Amino acid sequence: MKILRWLVWVVCVLAGWHSAVADEIALKPFRIDSYRQILAESAHAPLLLAIWSVDCPSCLKDMKNLRALHEKHPELKIVMLAVDDGEALPEIRRIIGDERLAALDNWVFADENPEKLRYEIDPAWFGELPRTYFFDAAHRRTGKSGALTMDEFEAELAKLKH
Repeated sequence: MKILRWLVWVVCVLAGWHSAVADEIALKPFRIDSYRQILAESAHAPLLLAIWSVDCPSCLKDMKNLRALHEKHPELKIVMLAVDDGEALPEIRRIIGDERLAALDNWVFADENPEKLRYEIDPAWFGELPRTYFFDAAHRRTGKSGALTMDEFEAELAKLKH
């Protein structure tokens, strides 16, 4: 019985620790002009913009590759943008924490009109997820919809260097 109580206590402590860590994950509000801000902060440097949602299983698959890319290419700025509303903030933070992506630049839609925000990013994008944009140093971009393999990520990154 003592062992069972001890195990319950450990689980509770770990759950509280996980929750506290998730609460510390910084999320920037993505509003009109945020897209231009992100580009300006990465002037003359390659950039990867990964757009995702908590309700998108393919997005979650991409996250493992995004973490691997960050580890392999720490010089590459990777921006994560969750398109969920404010009610999803705890889940967004939990996923970012679980996937160990808190070190990236994390944003979340913060406007009542998500269509307007999507249009600002790309008028030809209709909201399919995941959506990944690869920007070269001159900020010419390539957009890809759907989950990408590690080889596909690497192939796109190789194009940025030319």
